[in-house]
Amino acid sequence: MTKIKLLALDLDGTLLRDDKSISDENKLALKKAKRAGVKVVITTGRPLKAIEHILDELDLRDDADYSITFNGGLVQKNTGEILSKKSFTYEELAEIYTAVSKLGLPFDVLSDERVFETNSKSLYRGVSPFLSFTATTFEAMPRDRVFNKAITAFDATYLDQKIPEIPAELFEKYEIFKSRDILLEYMPKNVVKSYGLASLIDILGISREEVMAMGDEENDLPMLSWAGHSIAMKNAVPAAKAAASETAPYTNEENGVAWAVNTYILED
Repeated sequence: MTKIKLLALDLDGTLLRDDKSISDENKLALKKAKRAGVKVVITTGRPLKAIEHILDELDLRDDADYSITFNGGLVQKNTGEILSKKSFTYEELAEIYTAVSKLGLPFDVLSDERVFETNSKSLYRGVSPFLSFTATTFEAMPRDRVFNKAITAFDATYLDQKIPEIPAELFEKYEIFKSRDILLEYMPKNVVKSYGLASLIDILGISREEVMAMGDEENDLPMLSWAGHSIAMKNAVPAAKAAASETAPYTNEENGVAWAVNTYILED
């Protein structure tokens, strides 16, 4: 197997345990990987503000540390410097908002660390404690902002019932996928985790074959299919397991990330 130079890591259901903590085993393995010269890149749908505490825990705050945020919409140094960016227009968001609001689904818009909450039924405040929320209507949102992504956070059963009712043309024009049971995310077309990773490796001079990716959910499928080697967690959804090179014998609760790092990076 080609020597791994970059490890792309999803958070929820992959690196993080169900209580959102990182095990000591995973921390130790990732710090050893960094010391060995491997780029440990958090690859997430969250903005940088929402993962700063994780970067601190993993000692990933140097000028040469990077993250893929907003599902590939931003490629950043962990100091905050933006290396590449792709975002929504207000008109694009309006098209999606009109369709999903007719289905009784809430719709939140993220602009950097600010969340414009257009429906009080949204559950997103409960899962994103590090972000700042502004209750508003969609029409009253400021239009001079960068709109990174939109999200529906709602009861999983109702959400799953309504997803098939979202107009098919929206799935053709935009990236729409679940990132966990209660979260449906909306991104500009072709802006997925592999999009951000491809931009980063071009900057770093690393080949796709030298990238290992780990994930568990639908929003991880593009990077699992794209990476030179990819690992779906034992707890991953079936589609993620099908997209990956292999499935880990351990879950996010059982130090699956540490197993992968020890197997494919530190023992190489």
